[in-house]
Amino acid sequence: MKQHPSPNFGPRRDGLRPSLVVIHYTAMEDAAAALERLCDATAEVSAHYLISGQGCVTQMVAEDMRAWHAGQGEWAGQNDINSRSIGVELDNRGTHPFSEPQMSALETLLRGIMDRWGILPAGVIGHSDMAPGRKMDPGPKFDWARLARQGMAALGHVAPETAVPLPDNFIATANQAGFTAEAELETLLHTTRLRFAPWRKGPLCTADFDLCHVPPSKWK
Repeated sequence: MKQHPSPNFGPRRDGLRPSLVVIHYTAMEDAAAALERLCDATAEVSAHYLISGQGCVTQMVAEDMRAWHAGQGEWAGQNDINSRSIGVELDNRGTHPFSEPQMSALETLLRGIMDRWGILPAGVIGHSDMAPGRKMDPGPKFDWARLARQGMAALGHVAPETAVPLPDNFIATANQAGFTAEAELETLLHTTRLRFAPWRKGPLCTADFDLCHVPPSKWK
C-alpha cells in the first residue's frame, strides 16, 4: 500500500466512528489524475483510499479521520455520511467493467476495514445508494453480487408472491432497506435497480422488491 496524504480531511464529528464503507468510481482519465484531484487543497474533496485499475492501493486519509467524499445524502436515516464512513475510490469511468486486480485489491482492503471497525455487510454501500439522483457511482458495471457472495455486501431478498407492486409499498420497502434519502419514485426505483438489478427496465414490478436486509415480516 502506498501513502499519499491529502490535506482535505478533518476530525469525525460528534464522536462518530466508521460504520459504513462508501464505494465510488473516480470518473477521471486515470488513477494519477484522480489522485492529483483528491489531494488538491483547492478541490476540497478526498477519500481514504484509491485503487487503480492495476490493483495498486493508495491511502490518502487515515481511517480514524473524516475524509470529504460522500457529500450531501442519507443512509438508513443517518446524515453526515462523511463522519460515519470510510470512502474508497476506484479508478473507473463508470463505462467499463472493473478489472480483476482492482476487485481483488478491493476485497482485501474491505476485509481489513470491516474487521478493524466491526462494519457489517449491510454497511458497505455505493455512493448512489446514499445520494439517489445526485450520484451514479460505482455504477451498473460494478459487481455487487461478487462482494455479497463473500459476505462483504448485503444480499437481496426474494420478493414473496404476496408483494404488491404499488408505489407506496415500494417506497416503504426501500426505506426499510436503508434508502432513506429524499427522492421521487422514479429516482428511487432507478437507484435500487442500479444496486440490485441494473439490467431491469420498465415500470415498477414485484421483482423490484428484492432489496437488502428487509425481513419478510415487513413486506406489504
